[in-house]
Amino acid sequence: VDAALLTPHLPPGLTLDLLDGDAHVSLVAFDFLDTRVLGIPWPGYRNFPEINLRFYVRDGDRRGVVFVREYVPKRAIAWIAKWLYNEPYRYAPMHSRVEASADKITVEHGLRIKQTEHTIKVVAKCPPVTPDDSSEAHYFKEHSWGYGTARNGQRVTYEVSHPVWSTFEVETVDINLDWGAAYGETWAFLNDQAPRSVLLALGSQVAVSPKKSPNE
Repeated sequence: VDAALLTPHLPPGLTLDLLDGDAHVSLVAFDFLDTRVLGIPWPGYRNFPEINLRFYVRDGDRRGVVFVREYVPKRAIAWIAKWLYNEPYRYAPMHSRVEASADKITVEHGLRIKQTEHTIKVVAKCPPVTPDDSSEAHYFKEHSWGYGTARNGQRVTYEVSHPVWSTFEVETVDINLDWGAAYGETWAFLNDQAPRSVLLALGSQVAVSPKKSPNE
């Protein structure tokens, strides 16, 4: 995408992380499973899907992501993240489905915005393999830092820890999404743009730890 689209979303002190000289956004759908906050599993808030639009940034040698918008099917999560942490969360009715066999896996995520259903569906081969750390797949899926901007304008930094994720060989992808309706008319041009890369990754346990300052 045009880097100028992302500049207004950049937290202080960060620069865009370019691939082959270009800025990119990613549409990412996944499931939270056995979620815990401060080690506590809150009933009704442990398992739920999320779909987000993110882009890639650098803080010196650190590579990270910044979110443009994040959809979740829990009003309380969206409210807390938005009003307490200024994270761009929104509520929407959502669903997710995973079907796996010895040689194939199908993953589907969906959300409903203004009575319109939007879906993302991927079919891939099993088993997964771990891409080389110089690969395009590694660039898009491996980031140890998340960033945002607090209401007072200061940068918010999170460290994200997880093992390197393996990926499945994608056979087909079906993205039925109205980008303008989901993310605003600024992004409507993506309705006519094919994705550069499509990944299906095998997740893992993830730990997210907030940092009080960039040097901490």
